Amino acid sequence: MVGLGPKKPPSRKGTGSIADIPKDLKQEIANLERLFVVPTEKLKEITHHFVSELDKGLSVEGGSIPMNPTWVMSFPDGYETGTFLALDMGGTNLRVCEITLTDQKSEFDIIQSKYRMPEELKTGTSEELWDYIADCVHQFVETHHEDLTKLEKLPLGFTFSYPASQSYVDEGVLQRWTKGFDIAGVEGENVVPMFEAALAAKGTPIKLAALINDTTGTLIASAYTDTKMKIGCIFGTGCNAAYMENAGSIPKLAHMNLPADMPMAINCEWGAFDNEHKVLPRTPYDIIIDKDSPRPGQQAFEKMIAGLYLGELFRLVMVDLHDNHETHIFANQDIDKLRRPYTLDSSFLSAIEDDPWENLQETFDLFNEKLSITPTQPELVLIRRTAELIGTRAARLSACGVAAISIKKDYKTCHVGADGSVFNKYPHFKKRGAQALKEILDWPEKTNPKDEDPIEILAAEDGSGVGAALIAALTLKRVKAGNLCGILHPENFV
Repeated sequence: MVGLGPKKPPSRKGTGSIADIPKDLKQEIANLERLFVVPTEKLKEITHHFVSELDKGLSVEGGSIPMNPTWVMSFPDGYETGTFLALDMGGTNLRVCEITLTDQKSEFDIIQSKYRMPEELKTGTSEELWDYIADCVHQFVETHHEDLTKLEKLPLGFTFSYPASQSYVDEGVLQRWTKGFDIAGVEGENVVPMFEAALAAKGTPIKLAALINDTTGTLIASAYTDTKMKIGCIFGTGCNAAYMENAGSIPKLAHMNLPADMPMAINCEWGAFDNEHKVLPRTPYDIIIDKDSPRPGQQAFEKMIAGLYLGELFRLVMVDLHDNHETHIFANQDIDKLRRPYTLDSSFLSAIEDDPWENLQETFDLFNEKLSITPTQPELVLIRRTAELIGTRAARLSACGVAAISIKKDYKTCHVGADGSVFNKYPHFKKRGAQALKEILDWPEKTNPKDEDPIEILAAEDGSGVGAALIAALTLKRVKAGNLCGILHPENFV
């Protein structure tokens, strides 16, 4: 059968390096390097524009980056206590947690359950979505509490990881769907009443205390255990960041006459950076991804660095090299499986980059089993280099956002808490991002290689679970202290 090929690669010469492959494939690699390599000066240009866009988002006129105030107005001190529910609505899974913040400083206990988010819900009706979510929450509470009729209302922090405007901590008006969701009747609406109505219909004893973004949760959860933490980031299916701003530096809130030094966590929603396409080095493949997406012209930054798109970028390169170039990789093979959009995800690229360079046997097996393609040894080298280029570009561009916030806030040293599958699982992502930060911020060479970088990006605490519980706790603490700024219905929490 065409395309199945042998179950082991043909005999090979050389070590799998670029030096060993034919001239035409070397030229293809050189062309891809011209497209995907982002030099230091370009990183600095992007970062400079990023800083101005962060400022614009905080201004009255706004910009592509929403810079949403979250009404999370303090870092935790580590002594928060109580039991809280947390609901995390991600792009792939729904997670429900019960978190007890203990009497021990910065310690907590957690029980949790995960529920798969059915794909059909992402393009279904609003009622179907909220009914499913409420059903999962109800099941969880029923499992862990015997008599719901005697249960006092549990405060819940809802991690809603989509761009939302908030005038209060317990509301969220969806600005636009991301991560493949496209449900009518939700954009432009406050999602909290929809969720609460679905819970009420099931008789679930819960009161939503705070609606948060997972990035804000990451910031707060990481700061709970690390006082050096100043920025929270997500590098996963999507990408985003949050940090603590002073109210006096947020012109669009000037009408509220808040104290200038009052802290306010800002959910940047920086996936929308450079929607105008002024500085990001887009390739023809990036342009195709944008054009074919549910929201063309939006999330320009995210479409170049987030896990949802890395595998698709790679797939588009491979199809193009087969169809439109003289090399015609995978010649005389059936590439129908490779032609299916989004058939490859970022884990496919991770597996390629994890494969030792010696003979790329694992990459060969991966193509054979997943795509029914039998690559030659030179094609395997091309495949590996393409994956490296896409993964490296994502890591280097991600550093521009971290550098921009650091420059804006004049952070000379701090910790950055990062979460998400790309950060945690993609080979070399952390190292490549750290190298890019060094280049952008002109750090001197270390005298001791073991020394920490001035701005260190570290694996974050559980922002969507523990962070959501902490923000619920901080909200209740503010109510008890009489600080009702940013609380919609304070009487519900007294």
